[in-house]
Amino acid sequence: MLIEKPLERTVAAAAEIVTLFERAGLSLGVVLQYRHRPTSVLLKQFVEQQPFGALASVHAVVPWWRPQAYYDEPGRGSYARDGGGVLICQAIHTLDLLLHLAGPVRQVQAMARRTRLHDMESEDFVVAGLDFVDGAVGSVVATTADYPGFPEYLTFNFERAAARLEAGVLTVSSHDGRVERHGQSGGTGGGADPMAFTHEWHRAAIADFLAAVREHRPPAVSGREALAVQGLIEAMLRASTEGRPVTLSSPGASESVAVPYSVEN
Repeated sequence: MLIEKPLERTVAAAAEIVTLFERAGLSLGVVLQYRHRPTSVLLKQFVEQQPFGALASVHAVVPWWRPQAYYDEPGRGSYARDGGGVLICQAIHTLDLLLHLAGPVRQVQAMARRTRLHDMESEDFVVAGLDFVDGAVGSVVATTADYPGFPEYLTFNFERAAARLEAGVLTVSSHDGRVERHGQSGGTGGGADPMAFTHEWHRAAIADFLAAVREHRPPAVSGREALAVQGLIEAMLRASTEGRPVTLSSPGASESVAVPYSVEN
């Protein structure tokens, strides 16, 4: 089964779904389509093969806009229906790609707030600092209160170059002055129209899942793998609520653990 993001409103509920599918021997995939951008694949190679040296820092920015009419729909931005606000509903794609590229996060500090621009239950503005397991550091800014809405982007600072991935276009600026550009710009749904984005990446996600079923292999984004981004989101919100850094356990450390990317007490 291929499920749209998120798997569920909480990590615990999502983990129950993953466990049920695994016990039944059924394939479960999640539509986190940013991984299927050709430029995302190229940036993944830069991180793994290190042609520009090791990764030092990462910045993820989701400067989107949603009018109040968007949140006036019953349940929109609520915990009961959506599970939260900008993190789980909008920024989850960028955060999943961040984890896919940069690896797991060890610790997070965050502030999540609701601005005066929206009447809603959950957050529409989040800023966070991240410590990655491999030693890199990172920052996250995510909002739906940035009028009129702008493309989200990731900036990866390597030892000898910086790579910026914005709306499907990857720009690599080497320290020796060379600049390379890859890919084509596509809509992101960051403005008032949430459907203003290309469907190519969704098509790639569906094609990969169908191929995974035929080939008896895991899909590009399995249900268990998708738990990681929800674990990070819950850690960010907990860090904001408790006003302290929150440490996350290592993902995938044990197949017997129902939630492989859980928040440590």
